[in-house]
Formats: sequence, C-alpha cells, structure tokens
Amino acid sequence: MMVIALLLLPLAGAAAAPLCGRKSEKARDLLVRLFTLFSCGLAAYLACTVWRGGAAVLDVPDFCGLGLHFRADFFRAMYVLLASFMWACASQLSPEYFAHHRANGGRYACFTMITLCGVTGVFLSDDLYTAFVFFEIMSIASYPWVAHEETPGAMRAAATYLGVSVACGMVTLMGIFLCWKETGSLLFADLKTHMGEERAALPAALMLVGYCAKAGMFPLHIWLPKAHPVAPAPASALLSGMLTKTGLFGVLAIGMNLMGESRTFGHVLLALGLITMTLGAVLAVFSVNLKRTLACSSLSQIGYITVGLACAVLLGHHGGLAASGAVGHMVNHSLLKLCLFLCAGAVYMNAHTLDLSRLRGFGRGKPLLHAVFLLGALGLAGVPLLNGYTSKTMIHEGLVELAEEVEGFSVYRLCEWIFLFAAGLTTAYMLKLYICLFWQRNPEEERQKEYDGMNRRYLTKRSAVTLVVTALPLLAIGLLPNQALLPLTVRCTPFLHREGVEHLAFFSGTNLLGGGVSLLIGTAVYLFVVRSWLYRKEYVNRWPAWLDLEELFYRPVFCRFLPWLGTAAASLLDALPGCKLVAVWIPSAVTAVFRALDHLMDSKLVTRYLAGVCTFLARCCDRLLECRLVTRVIPAVLTALTRVFDELVDHTMLLFREIFLTNRQELNRSKNHSIFTRLASALSEGGHRLGRLLRPGRWLPRKEETDMRYGSAVTNAVSFGLLLCAVGIVLAIVFVFIRIGA
Repeated sequence: MMVIALLLLPLAGAAAAPLCGRKSEKARDLLVRLFTLFSCGLAAYLACTVWRGGAAVLDVPDFCGLGLHFRADFFRAMYVLLASFMWACASQLSPEYFAHHRANGGRYACFTMITLCGVTGVFLSDDLYTAFVFFEIMSIASYPWVAHEETPGAMRAAATYLGVSVACGMVTLMGIFLCWKETGSLLFADLKTHMGEERAALPAALMLVGYCAKAGMFPLHIWLPKAHPVAPAPASALLSGMLTKTGLFGVLAIGMNLMGESRTFGHVLLALGLITMTLGAVLAVFSVNLKRTLACSSLSQIGYITVGLACAVLLGHHGGLAASGAVGHMVNHSLLKLCLFLCAGAVYMNAHTLDLSRLRGFGRGKPLLHAVFLLGALGLAGVPLLNGYTSKTMIHEGLVELAEEVEGFSVYRLCEWIFLFAAGLTTAYMLKLYICLFWQRNPEEERQKEYDGMNRRYLTKRSAVTLVVTALPLLAIGLLPNQALLPLTVRCTPFLHREGVEHLAFFSGTNLLGGGVSLLIGTAVYLFVVRSWLYRKEYVNRWPAWLDLEELFYRPVFCRFLPWLGTAAASLLDALPGCKLVAVWIPSAVTAVFRALDHLMDSKLVTRYLAGVCTFLARCCDRLLECRLVTRVIPAVLTALTRVFDELVDHTMLLFREIFLTNRQELNRSKNHSIFTRLASALSEGGHRLGRLLRPGRWLPRKEETDMRYGSAVTNAVSFGLLLCAVGIVLAIVFVFIRIGA
C-alpha cells in the first residue's frame, strides 16, 4: 500500500492544484508544498522500512497485457526519497520565482506533480515494461516545463525535447519487444539469468539509445543544453538533478542485469562517458549564459557517472568500488544541481537576465547567496571536504583499478588522464561563474547600484531557508563520507549485483594528489583561456555557431533530407502517369480481372467449389479458436502493432506535411514532356541539392520549411495530443489502483 500511496499522492495533488488555483494562487502553492512534503515523509518512511535489506513489492496483473511490477529495495527507495526531497525544495522557491515572471502557475503545478508520479514510478519499477510506461508519463508531462515561457526559443527547445523523447522512446520500446522475444521475461531478476547471451545484445543496444537520450548522453544530448536555460529555474533543477537520473537508472538496469559480463557493452559505455564528460565541460567553459553553463555541466557530470558504470561492467564482480562511485555521484550530482539551479533562480528572478556580462557583480553584498553558491561550486569542482570530491574519488579509483589490469601504458591510462582533464575544466567554468557573480563589479554603475539595492530583499525567508537546506547535505557528505555516503552505497549492492565498499581512505595522499591535479588544471585553464581569450571587457562566446549537432545533423536529416527524399519519390510517382504502363496497361489488366470475376460469379466455380473452400476455412477457424495462436499470440501482436502505429501517427503527419502540404515552387510540367524528360529534371534537382549538401556551413538555410512556431496547427496537434495521452494513461493507472485498494 505504501507504493500505491507514493504513486497516487502526486496525482491527487495534480488534480487539486489547478482547482484551488482558480480561487486562490496562495492556496494552490500551499497545497503543492503540502503534497510534496507529505510525499517526502512517505518516502522517508519507506526508506527506513527497507534499510536493513527488506523490500516492498506490488504487482498489478494484466495491466495492458503484461501487468505492472513494482519493487522498493533500498536503492529505489533512496532515490524516491531524493526525488521527493528535491520536489519539496523546488516547490518552496516556486511561488516567489513565478511572482516575478509569467504565471501559468496552475499548469506548471499540475504537470510538476504528474512528473513526480512518473519519476517515482520509474524508480520503483521492477521490470522494463513498467519503467517504460512511467518513462512516457514523465517525458510527456515534463514537456510543459520546457515550453512554459511560450517564447520562440522555448517552443523550439520544447520541440527538440519532445522529439528526442518520443523518437528514442519508440526505439526503447522496440528493444523491449525484442528482449521479451529473446528472454521471455522483462523482470530485472529474470534478465540476470540471461546475462552475457549474444542474442541479448541487440535489445540492450536499442534500449540503451532511449536511456542515453533521457540521461542526456552524447550524441543524444542535444535537448539538454537548450531545455534548461528556457525552463523555469525550479524545473531546471529537477530536469538536471532528477530526470536525467531516470535514464541512468535504465542504463544501470540493463548494464548490471542483462549486459553485466559484456566487455563490448562496457567499452561502449566508457567511450560514451568520456566523450560526454569532456564535451559537456568544454561547452560549459565557452558558455556565457548562467543556466546554460550549469546545463552543460550536467552533461559533463552524466559522463562521470557513465564512466563509473562502464568500469563496474568491465571489472565484473570486482567493480564494486566503481559501481558505488557511480551511484554515489548520482546522489551527489542531484543534490549539487538542486542547490546551484535554485541559486540561479534567485539570481534570474531579480536580475531578469542570464547573460554573464550583465550579471557581473550581482552577488556582491549577499552573504547567504554567496555561501550557498560557493558550497555548490566547490562541491561540483571536487574540492576536498565537500560531497563531489567523495564520489569522484571513488570513480577515479575504479578507473585506476581498471588501468592496473594491463601492464605498462594502456588506453585505460589515457582514459584516466582524460578524466582528470575534464575535472579540471569543471573547476575552470565554476571559477568563472563564481568570480563573475560575486567578485567582479558591473561596469554599468547604475546596474551595480540596482544590484546592491537588492541586498536585503532579494529572497524571502522561506526561500532563504530552502537554499540553506539544499546546501547542508553537501557539507555532511563531504565531511563524513565513510559515515554518510558509503553506508548508502553498501545498501544498494543487491540492485547493483556488486560487493560494496564499507571504508575508503578518501583523504589519503594519493587521492588528494588526484584532486589537486584537477584543481591545478582548472586554475590554469581559467587564467590562460577564460581570462585571456574568452573575456574582453565582457564575456565572449567564441564557440562556432555552426558547430551545433542539432542544426548540423539532426534537423537537416529529419526536417530536410527525409522530406526531400519523399518529395523526390512523389515527383517520380507524379511523372509515371505519362507512361503507358500506368496509364494504359495496368488499368486494362485490372479491368480484365474484374470482368473475369464478374463472369465467374455465374459459374459453378463460385457457387459450389468456392463455397466448399469457405466452409472448410470456417471449420479450421472454429478449431483455431481453441488454440493459443488465436486467443493469445495474435491479439498480443495486433495490440503491439496498434500501439506502435498510434505513436507513429504524429511523425507520419509531420512527414506527409513536409512532402505534400508545404508550399514549394511548382515544377514546370508540360504535356509535351515525356517520362524521361521529367526523370532527368528530378535527377538534376537532386544533384543540385546534393551539391549544396556537400558544402559545409552553406547548405543549411536560415528558415526551415516546417512551421514549428507556437500556435501552429502542427504544434497544437502534437503537443496537446501528447499531453492528453499522458493524462489518459494517468487516469487509467488511478482507476487500476483504486480497484486494487477496494
């Protein structure tokens, strides 16, 4: 019943908040805070219940055919508690934040609570199907966060977020189908028995695509740096700190259960982690936007966690330290980004800008904000005595263990140096933010006076207390890692299938030396790159505008190349009626067939023999009704195909809109043109487009043909259709749980 309560309580809040908001916004905000605090209390009670190794189990049989399966061991209960804590903290700051900005508070509150239900369901799931159902609820319900401001930038980022979520979700669903076919079960415990089998490689690869997209890993990270800056700061804290962890939960589930003995899988994870870690740090160094810098930082920290998971897979049963480090850094990163994004929200709701050049000097004379942001920055940079140092040290130790398996210099040694370099870049961009906000003076004296005038009224008491509460765990874990962090990771070993580490010399000379190397690299990068090259009286964005993976690859392929390919095919089909094969022979053949059938209707072939065949088929079908092929397999296949088709409707609509409904220059078609002339014209146009495609930097036009502006027919149909789908799924789950409770 505890699991049911944790899932239904946010849904009750989602239903009640908009209703209360019609009469009083204060009552709505109070209601949301109470619901999140109550959820946090239930999650804490559940975590205490399973602390000594127990588990709460709930099965909902026959839901959508496969049923829903939930299991709350300590790892899952711990992350549900962390999610509820983050939602409670964000809800404390949200009323003050939205008092300074565009309202839509009822919509935000409703979908925030639905997203909490989705996140809770993902972490409590005990099989891939249940995780997928709540993944979709979470992905669709969090879409209004990104689109909240309804500006062109917000709607474009929301379209990217939704497109990546839906497309990669369908890839994950295909992997789940194949996993069911190959293993016969989707339960995590049953997947463990099929570990290492070659037939599980393809399903695991497909599912990895969806989980990597939700986690924000390269090369499916394109939504993350764009969604966070446009979303409200409390939502950005949840997007970065918690929703990305649901993707890592999926990677953990298949990595530790299905592919725990595959070195190929481990090497793929290691490569993705190193690229993600380095790319995110480089993007953060170049960024001149406060929240974008923190978003790119999240991308980099996701890479750290992935490297830890890769080391755990490659080391096998000896990878307990690396696995514990990955789980520990998941917890630490969630707490760090909660603290830093709420600080960014406090800055933005007063300064109304995120540009670093205009934010210079905002934090001067604000000791509370200064102290809280400094703790978050130092923790993220991996400074000893703060939480980030502890988990990064564990991951680094796991990488060193992996490198020691091979004598002499190896690729793993190079990976270790990449790890230290990326950690140094983290120090550089956090140093940039800290000095910009709290030490530099704004060159505009009027703006600096305005910032100084906010020193005693930039936060309410409740928001100030919230910031302090988010900073306290950073100190507690950093000062007492063996007492605060390691006991948590040891309790997570049943889920990880690795032996935990009960004690580690975090402050030994070797570990302190590794952290010191990263700090020295970061200081050097700040002095010789940021201050001398990226700062010229103001912060300059020197990252090439064309070097954007979304604009360089994804949008051209999916918004231009595929529609162009469809248009070329449609042009060829349009030219075919001039050919006698289509215009004369095929219609004549069809006419002859129908005339033959018309004559056969009066013959004995139809009246006797065909009737006998139909009777025989009817008897066979009557026998088949007692066979499982008809009663179970065929309905299951048809249901699966229906679901896949239902998800593809929106994408099919967009594709056909590009091909047939978009205004394009009409081709000059004359009656005197033959099929060969038209074919040559189509090939000539294709060659011209291919030539433009091969010229880097010039083949991307400024304006896309697809109208993705807010309020267009396409965005309304896709966005609100998907939101209604999420609400429908939620109502179905509520109905099932109410019946169980009755």
